Amino acid sequence: MTAFTNGIVEDRIKSIISTEISHIQIHQPDFKENYDFSLIMNNADSIIQIIKRTKHVTAACKRIVVSSLAASAETSTGVKITGVIPDEEKKVTNISEKLIEGKYFETGVRNAVVLGKKLAEKLKVSLNNKIILTLQDPVNGITNAAFRVVGVYETDNALFDEANIFVNYNDIVRLTGLNDHEAHEIAISLDKNERTEQVKQELKKRLPGLEVEGWTEISPEAGYLVSAMGQYMAVFTLIILLALCFGIINTMLMVVLERVKEIGMLMAVGMSKLRIFFMIMLETVYLSFTGGFIGIIIGYFICKYLETAGLNLYFWKEVYASIGYSSVVYPLISAQMIISTTLMVILTGIVSAVYPAYKALKYSPADATRIQ
Repeated sequence: MTAFTNGIVEDRIKSIISTEISHIQIHQPDFKENYDFSLIMNNADSIIQIIKRTKHVTAACKRIVVSSLAASAETSTGVKITGVIPDEEKKVTNISEKLIEGKYFETGVRNAVVLGKKLAEKLKVSLNNKIILTLQDPVNGITNAAFRVVGVYETDNALFDEANIFVNYNDIVRLTGLNDHEAHEIAISLDKNERTEQVKQELKKRLPGLEVEGWTEISPEAGYLVSAMGQYMAVFTLIILLALCFGIINTMLMVVLERVKEIGMLMAVGMSKLRIFFMIMLETVYLSFTGGFIGIIIGYFICKYLETAGLNLYFWKEVYASIGYSSVVYPLISAQMIISTTLMVILTGIVSAVYPAYKALKYSPADATRIQ
C-alpha cells in the first residue's frame, strides 16, 4: 500500500511539472491574482538569456497568458489561453506528446488552436472546426478572432483539459498589439526536481523585482502532496501495525492458554520465570520475523513487477481523471522503505509478545499442572 501510494503521488507530481506548469515560473508581481494583461515583462528575451546561463536549467520559454472566453456555434465558456512558441514549449512541457487528434502546431498556419478533449466536447467542436476567442489587449480593449482547431490533447487531469487552450505566441502578439519580446510568463525546466529551491533562490537574486515561484508554490496541490502525504502514510502504517499487534497478541495468548500445563511442568522442574518469559518472547519474535520476512519478499517482487507493468485501474479512469490522477499506477518501492518496514514489524512483534509472556508467568506450578 505504501508503494502504491508513493506511485500515485510521484505520478501526479510528475504530471503537474511536466505537463501543467514546469519546475519554475516567473511573472510580474501580482499577475497571478487576476491575470491582469497589462502586467507584462517587457524584456522577456533578455530574462531568458539570464535564466539559461543559470546552473541546472535545461530550458526556458516565454508565454502570453490570457483569461478569456472561447465560443463555438453551440456554446461558450471561460478558458485560460496560453500563447506558446511551439519548438521552445516542447522543451518545457509535454503537451505536444498528449495529442490524441491532429497536430501540435504547423509552421505557417495562422490562428491555430490546440485544446483539451473535455473542452472540445463541451464546445462541441472537432478538428478543423473554428472557435471564437475573445481577448483583452494591453489598453483593456476587447478584440476577438476565429481560430481553427488543429489538435486535441488529453491528459490525466480532466479539469486542466477543460480549462486550458494553447495558441501560437505570434498569433497572440499580432492580435493584441504586443511586441515580440514581451511575455506574461516564463516557464523553466530543470534537470532534477530536487534542484527547484536552489535554482529559485539563485534566480531571485539575479532577477530582483520579479516573482519567481517553484512548482510547490505554483500548484498548492503539489505542495500539499509533498508535505501531507508522509503524515498520511505514517497514520496508515500505524493502523496496519496496530492490527498486526492485536493479531500477534491473540495468537500468542492462545498459545499460552493451550500450554498452561506444560509451562507449569517447566516451572516445577526448576525453569525460572525469566527463562519462560524470554521463551514466549522469542517464539513471538520468530513468528513475526518469519511471517513479516516472507510477506515483505512477496510484496517486494509484486511491487517491482508492477513498477514496470503498471496497475491499470481502468474501471475508475473517469473518477481518477476528474481529480487529476492517472488510472495506471506504477508502485514505487525503495530499500529504505523495505528496511523501515522490516524493523517496524520486528519491533511490533517484540511489543506484542510482552503481554502473552507476562500472562504465562501468572500461574503457579501447582495450579498450572492441575489444569486439564
